[in-house]
Amino acid sequence: MTAVPTASDQDRPRRRKPADELPATIANPVLPGFHPDPSILRVGDDYYIATSTFEWLPGVAVHHSRDLVNWRPLGGILREERTLDLTGRPDSGGVWAPCLSYADGLFHLVHSDVTNLSGAFKDVRNRVITAPTIDGPWSDPAPFPSHGFDPSLFHDDGPEGDGRSWALWMEWDHRTGHHPFAGILLQEWDRVERQVTGPLHRIFDGTSLAHTEGPHLYRRGGWYYLITAEGGTSWDHAVTVARSRTPTGPYEADPDGPLLTSAGHETWPLQKAGHGSLVETPDGQWYLAHLTARPLTPMGPCVLGRETALQRIEWNPDGWPRLAASGTAADAGSLPRTVVPGPGLPPAPVDPTPALDHFDGPDLATPWSTLRRHPDPTWLSLAERPGHLRLRGGQSLGSTHGQSLVARRQQAMSFDFTARLDAEPRSPLQMAGIVHYYNSTLWHYLHLTRDERLGRVLRVGLCDHGRYTEPVPAVVVPDGPVDLRLAVRTAQAHFAWRAADASAWRGIGPDLDVTRLSDESATQGDPVTGHFTSWGFTGAFAGLCVQDLTGAALPADFAWAEYRETDSGHQVEG
Repeated sequence: MTAVPTASDQDRPRRRKPADELPATIANPVLPGFHPDPSILRVGDDYYIATSTFEWLPGVAVHHSRDLVNWRPLGGILREERTLDLTGRPDSGGVWAPCLSYADGLFHLVHSDVTNLSGAFKDVRNRVITAPTIDGPWSDPAPFPSHGFDPSLFHDDGPEGDGRSWALWMEWDHRTGHHPFAGILLQEWDRVERQVTGPLHRIFDGTSLAHTEGPHLYRRGGWYYLITAEGGTSWDHAVTVARSRTPTGPYEADPDGPLLTSAGHETWPLQKAGHGSLVETPDGQWYLAHLTARPLTPMGPCVLGRETALQRIEWNPDGWPRLAASGTAADAGSLPRTVVPGPGLPPAPVDPTPALDHFDGPDLATPWSTLRRHPDPTWLSLAERPGHLRLRGGQSLGSTHGQSLVARRQQAMSFDFTARLDAEPRSPLQMAGIVHYYNSTLWHYLHLTRDERLGRVLRVGLCDHGRYTEPVPAVVVPDGPVDLRLAVRTAQAHFAWRAADASAWRGIGPDLDVTRLSDESATQGDPVTGHFTSWGFTGAFAGLCVQDLTGAALPADFAWAEYRETDSGHQVEG
């Protein structure tokens, strides 16, 4: 493939460095925190991973690397309402399972937009967009088959291929007595007309693990390899492989079972391993990008959400992919490794994301996301008060419409999140502060507001599956800016505050149970039928937010915000 211009094409390294300068290993997860459903792609010397963003914007997060070791966030692809409108999307709805591919000098991105996922039904709109570079400009969306979710594209290019493209997706069956994961469908995709053509093929019903989803198709050595996710996206998750001599099948499943899974190994550091995609380096090395999670305790809550890891792949004499030996004591069949041999590419280190943001740029920095609505001058400005982020009050944290919330992923088990706030609420219905947020029913909120009797106060608000409480009385605070802090230490957290000219912090509120802000806490329903009333797919965020339930759009200014990790997560050899 031919390299194309990218956001990072300056100072491209070309010199092959000595072996002692080459990165030896890949440390997993390579994308810590909420980065699930990875689709990995190589274009020339550049590697990209696209991940699901659900109700968060910009949609489809992308990271870039040249050595598979160091990954730089590029932000999100879906940055405009014309490409994605998430208004009213349910918790854990929105953007699912992107697939990034490349053909005809264009990047192709296909993804699901899930508008409903409760009970027996999944209402889904699948779409595809294209662009000449990863930075865009991206085309208007074209509709993609929407019988189910997890769409992908395979381009049968190269000397062995016929140049055709194929659309894949899983089919969802809502009927009583039918397994909802009804198998993988395939149909030819016309790249010029941007639509499917020809007959529809049901190519794979899955293995006994069931819950077959996340299809990706590859060609190697005369075989077409179908990579799928099975076993559900929790503890029994897995990557399975089937192959065929033709794209349309029939497909034979690997007789030795899953390529990757952590099922049955409760103390393994990387859990929920599944939903994978493959990439080949120019010299013929293969790697698998896959979803994983790191619970706080064995089989416990996963506050960081589902993350992305890489595994090295070897091919056995029968032509099936296998996890490569990592050279550690933890090599064990299909279990995901935390330490993986690197490909020996020239090192391409990236600058770390600054912990402190003074909001002095023209746009939000890459780590920040917004909730269900794109940044717009009607509610977010970095120019009205230079050197400040101004948010105008929107709807409550329990709403799925019009929230004024800017947040970043929690990416470590322990961290401090601190911000300086300047606001003058004039009603109890006006609030501004910092929040530890999972979804619209699960959050911890320290906020500045107004009390009719006490005046300007700080309150702690907790929402536990929709039940709102304020566990301690309001605290009167002086006029002027205040600093707010959230300190998270694995399963516990607490809030603190101080006047902007003070040095000592004052604790406010009780110890907070972080475990409720987890995938496991958020997921509720019937695992037997597979019909759930709520899902937890996203992981926790630390954020800045403003509400004005009077409709007056109270302005609140944040002079700076800092996210500083106090550990590096679980460092367990595996």
